[in-house]
Amino acid sequence: MKGIFKFFSSVGWAGVVFVRSVGYFPSVIFRSRARADLFNQLYATGIRTLPVVTVVAIFTGMILSLQVGLELARYNQEMYLGAAVMLTLVREMAPFSCGICLAAMVGSAIAAELGTMKVNDEIDALVIMDIPPLRFLAAPRILALALMAPLVAFYCCIVGTVGGGLVGSTQLNVDFGQYIASALSMAKAKDLFAGLLKALAFGLLIGTISVAEGLGTRHGATGVGKATQRAVIVSFLAILICGYIITRVCYS
Repeated sequence: MKGIFKFFSSVGWAGVVFVRSVGYFPSVIFRSRARADLFNQLYATGIRTLPVVTVVAIFTGMILSLQVGLELARYNQEMYLGAAVMLTLVREMAPFSCGICLAAMVGSAIAAELGTMKVNDEIDALVIMDIPPLRFLAAPRILALALMAPLVAFYCCIVGTVGGGLVGSTQLNVDFGQYIASALSMAKAKDLFAGLLKALAFGLLIGTISVAEGLGTRHGATGVGKATQRAVIVSFLAILICGYIITRVCYS
């Protein structure tokens, strides 16, 4: 019973963080000081993650191309390699890879940063100065993740498709131009919409979970470590569950 109560308490706290932070989004966008903080978070979420995201995306595309291409070659259907890689990336692997990278790099940093502020009483200092912590700390971070996650996922799709094409042309004797033509011919607007919707949901989930864990930190440095660990683990689980739900809704 204690574990169940703790679970629903955590979900409720995360829900409060999300709803109140969304309410502060207009303030973040239209206030100059808050907007400057938002730009800093956009840079940390998007630009600073690109090296890792690029490596993950290109090797994801290469692995997909190699595995799928070897099976297609058995039936002399290599001309469909581009379509298979593109659809897999757009629908699932690009937003999933994006979510995993953002949770590991950005979500963990948010939880650690806010957790450290919490145990050092900096959050209480904001409250004393009549500065809402959710407006000042949570809203810019959640909004930045929501805005950048679809862009990063789209970038993952492009890089992964190119990586798959390199494998196809060098190891599977698939012409690169034919590969790209096949990929573009099979990609539909619905697939792109589903993939970007997943990325948007993942960004909101990662931001909300990380902020909630950070602001709920207790027990000093040990608590910061546990909050960071929980933020990453719960974000991974939420990405998997949410990804399945959106796929089920979009393709049922």
